[in-house]
Formats: sequence, C-alpha cells, structure tokens
Amino acid sequence: MQRFFSIALIIALIAVLSACDGRRDDIEETGIAELHDRMQRGEIDSEQLVRWYLNRIEALDRNGPALNSIIEINPEALQIARALDREWRSSGPRSALHGIPVVIKANIGTADRMHTSAGSLALVEHTAPEDAFLVQRLRDAGAVILGKSNLSEWANFRSSQSTSGWSSIGGQTRNPYDLARNPCGSSSGSAVAVAANLTVVSVGTETDGSIICPSGINGVVGIKPTLGLISRSGIIPLAHSQDTAGPMARSVRDAAMLLNAMTGTDPGDPASAAAPAAATDYAANLAADGLRKRRIGVIRTYHGAGSYPGVEAVLNDSIAALEAQGAVIVDPIEIDMSGANDAEWEVLLYEFKADLNRYLKQSDAPVKSLGGLIAFNEANAEIVMPIFAQDIFLLAEEKGPLTNDDYLEALETSKRIASTGIDRAMDEHDLDALIAPSNGPAWLTDPINGDSFHVGSSSYAAISGYPNITVPAGFVSGLPVGLSFIGRAYSEKQLIEIAYAFEQATGIRRAPEL
Repeated sequence: MQRFFSIALIIALIAVLSACDGRRDDIEETGIAELHDRMQRGEIDSEQLVRWYLNRIEALDRNGPALNSIIEINPEALQIARALDREWRSSGPRSALHGIPVVIKANIGTADRMHTSAGSLALVEHTAPEDAFLVQRLRDAGAVILGKSNLSEWANFRSSQSTSGWSSIGGQTRNPYDLARNPCGSSSGSAVAVAANLTVVSVGTETDGSIICPSGINGVVGIKPTLGLISRSGIIPLAHSQDTAGPMARSVRDAAMLLNAMTGTDPGDPASAAAPAAATDYAANLAADGLRKRRIGVIRTYHGAGSYPGVEAVLNDSIAALEAQGAVIVDPIEIDMSGANDAEWEVLLYEFKADLNRYLKQSDAPVKSLGGLIAFNEANAEIVMPIFAQDIFLLAEEKGPLTNDDYLEALETSKRIASTGIDRAMDEHDLDALIAPSNGPAWLTDPINGDSFHVGSSSYAAISGYPNITVPAGFVSGLPVGLSFIGRAYSEKQLIEIAYAFEQATGIRRAPEL
C-alpha cells in the first residue's frame, strides 16, 4: 500500500509541476506583446524566458537537428535578465522590448564578453571596444542580448563559390524546414534562430539580399530599412553605400517593435545623421484593413522570373489576396535594371577594401588590412578555406582608392538606375508599394559547387538604398517563399502597414516541424 501511495504522490507532484511549468512551455511562436502581457500578470519573467530559450538552443541548435544558428551565447544573459526583472518590479518596463531576448549577427559589435568576428577565425578572439550604436539602443530599451548568430563568413563576400550559412568559426547553419537545404546568407543564423523559436527576435545585416533572402527562405519577416535609418556604426562593413542592419521576426508587428528600438540619429554615421529624425512608431496603428485602396505594382522581371512555376503560383495567390482586401493591383510594372548589377559589383569591390581596412585599423583586431586577412587565410587554408577559397578578397585587394574614377562612375550609375527605376514606376502609376517574390525554394547545401540563387528581387531596394520588407507568402514543396514589399526612401511606416495587412489576411507563417 505504501508503494502505491508513493507512486500516486509522485504522479500528482509531476502533474502539479507540469501545470506550473505550463505557463512557460507554450512560449513557442509567442510574440513580444503577449510575452509582456504575461510578464505583467506575473506568469513569467525575463530570467525564465531566457532560460527557456537557452534550453531550446541546447536541445535544437547544439543537439537534436543541430541547426547551428547560434555562434556564441552571451554568458551574462541570465544576469542581465535578473537585473531587468528587478527593475520591472520596482519601476515598470522601459519599453516594449524590456526583458525580451534578442540574437544579433556576429558582425555587430558588442562591448562585452562576446566576440565580433564576422565568422572568421582571423577574428575569433576579437572583442569590440564599444557597443555598436544599434546595440546600445537595444540595451537602453531593456532588451537582453541573448547571443550572436552564425553567418556566411565575411557577409558572404569571400568567394563566388561560397556556401551560404558557413563560417570558419561556426560551421554550417541548417535550414529548419529541411536540414539538407540551405538557409541562404549572409544573415542565415539570425533567420534560422527566429524561425526555429530559439529567440523572440533577431538582428541581421544586408548589403544585397542578406536579410531578405534568409528571411524568405526560413519563413520569417525581415525588414531591410532605408540606408541610414539604422546606424552602421560598430558593424563590420562590406560596403557603406548599401550596408544596413535590420530586424527579423516571426510577425510584422514584432519586426516593427524591434525596428522602433534600433532606430535613432547617430552623429557618428553620416547616413544616419542625414536621415529624418526617428520619431515614428512603426508598430502603431497597424490594422487588418490596411490594404484598402492601396495601389500595389507587380514586378514581373525579377531575377529568375518564370523559372519556378511554384513561385509564380505563390505570387499570383498573393496578388489575389491583396485584391480581396481592397488593394488596387497594377500588373506588370517594368523597371529596367540594365547595367545596375555590373556597376554594383564594381562598387562593392572598391568599398569592401576601403571600408574593411578602415574598420580593422581603428579596432584592436589582430589583422589590420584586407591584405593581412588574405595572408592569414592562405597560412591557415586547411581550416579557413576547406570548401571554398577567397577569389572575391583577391579581386577587392586589387582595387584602388575611392577617389578612383571607375569607382565614382560605378557608384553614380548603380544608384541612378535603381532609384530612378523605382521612383519613375511609382510616380507613373501612383503606387504605394511594389511587390515581387523574395526567394525561390531553398536549394540543397552543396559545399562542392556552392550556392544556387535561382530567384530573388533584393537588388532593387539594396542598390537604391530603399526599404524592403519580406513576409511569408507561401510554400513550394514544403519550403517557404516570401513576398517582398518595396517602397520609396523612408516609407517604412507605410510598407509595414501594408505588409501587416497582407500577413493578417493570409496567415501563411508555419513553424518548422523539428
């Protein structure tokens, strides 16, 4: 009798403990606003939330499917969360991000015990002397920097045969919808961490497609803002005329909340200093009927148009959903990008060398120039270049200063073609936004042949420096496809309202089955 009583007692205790933990076990897919509501009711606090994500990272990122999206955990995350919990109890939350875990890409500087490496073994011990401006903004808002995400090494600008999501420090990040497929780059870890519920939200960076493609391929929302809306200070650069950080989230609202915290005028960044004062609340007044009478233009000449019937079907279904919500569709819209991509390539090579050399010289990095990185990679080829080389590094190293006429002409050409094309199309048809597929279905990760970018539309906004938001729009053979909403400079508020209404009308987002 005693034995049966003990077993019954144990079962009862397990049931009670499970009930208590149940408040925390259903965090998966939960957004910022609901998490704050739970915190306000005392059902959960930041420390418990951070522990939940740390446990999930251990189970799914380090073990299990081994997604490999987090390159480094912040050793002070729990300590920071506890302090923020005490502050909440004494004086209330600082902002909508108070106590919320955020993962940031490993090329974004943090003045803490984490490293800022861009995924390269050459910078494996490099610590930033100060927080990037956007990181300080997040800390001021009360966010918990949970860790740093893996990325395509050097923001995918080392080799033309690279494998996205691979770095010599972090190895290969895997797509949570199909582990054999690629997560796209270079903000691969940031996208996968959000998609697999390893964090609430994350931060990526983009020069051309590095927020939009991984967000689309991993079934999350990504915002590539107008150049200068988010400060570039403290981020390892690729090319200053196109570089920007941006939020990644499972919902448009969460991405808008993160964007609110990240924006701010930085006198140390000329593009940020020249941007309009950041007084906009991007998450305010979002409405499900935000598509009514909006004029949306359809770009049919995106890269890879017509190559995937499934992608075309997703685009056409998206158009039907927009029309059903009252949007006026103008289809097709012609934007001639002839010459822009070739000019962009020249710009990126010149700016990469100049910008990276400046960053390395001003930091305490052990390598002080692009030439030094090339030498390091050659000396450590077996571990740094086991699957692809550094042909882009070699091309960039050959370029001269930014006063060179070839660079100046390429910069003017690329910007003029892209920005004029978007402005002219929107003026001619009185458009509120342009749309195009963000990506095709994820390709098989192939370390021998490298990436296979078959479908994309990021260059329009990337080269012009204009905003782009991708939202989950459909699936092809179970693999996510995103829809991009592109607009004029600093039209983020309007694009977010349109993207939110589309998201609410379609409800496409589906968590991966891990």
